[in-house]
Amino acid sequence: MGQVEEAFRMLDAFASVGATHFDLTHTNIDGEKRGFRPRQSIGQVKNSLPKLFPGAAERKNNIIVRPYSDTTHIVQLDDLDESKLKRVGEVAFLTLQTSPGNHQAWIAVSGLTDPQDAKDFARRLRKGTGADATASGATRVAGTTNYKRKYEPDFPRVAILTTAPGRVVSPDELQALGLVAEPEPVKPATVIPLRVSRRHENAIRARRWPDYQRCLERAPRNHGDKPDVSRAD
Repeated sequence: MGQVEEAFRMLDAFASVGATHFDLTHTNIDGEKRGFRPRQSIGQVKNSLPKLFPGAAERKNNIIVRPYSDTTHIVQLDDLDESKLKRVGEVAFLTLQTSPGNHQAWIAVSGLTDPQDAKDFARRLRKGTGADATASGATRVAGTTNYKRKYEPDFPRVAILTTAPGRVVSPDELQALGLVAEPEPVKPATVIPLRVSRRHENAIRARRWPDYQRCLERAPRNHGDKPDVSRAD
């Protein structure tokens, strides 16, 4: 299969689980961004790739896509060795080899309509499968070369291992397979006692109403040698 055809096959796998648009990014060998096209339709990306492949090879640039879907939550499981990849093979709609011994699996999850719930579930899925916790959700296009300094001069090619078009799984299915880490316990809010300086404490005390009995006892004497009530008041 040619490089462009392999890239199209990857895009079709994403489209089969609900992806409709992609961010298209170019980075150089040092990971610096060299180009960006947001929210491209699958047709736009397919039209661009044959024109981009020759220049990317010449400049040693990476071609990267980030998929978007309104119907499923697409989760990237990155930095998987062969044993970890095997655990998720039955639920992934796409698996890639990005470098020797290093793999990705992509899983489409249904029913996660709340963005925060989706984000939390994806985090637990990455943790439960031993994937990279910091995966960005973007990947190098299949059929392109993975340009990183650590690989030179023998840069590996990104290759599709398997596809399962249309494979969408539910959170319950993933949990039943033991792939999802348990939710982290909610930590009780820490209450920090308010510390009041002595100066502030004295100021608060000074603003209190004085003790009337003490004021009466200390009031000046009137002509009858009794406390002057009006002065105490």
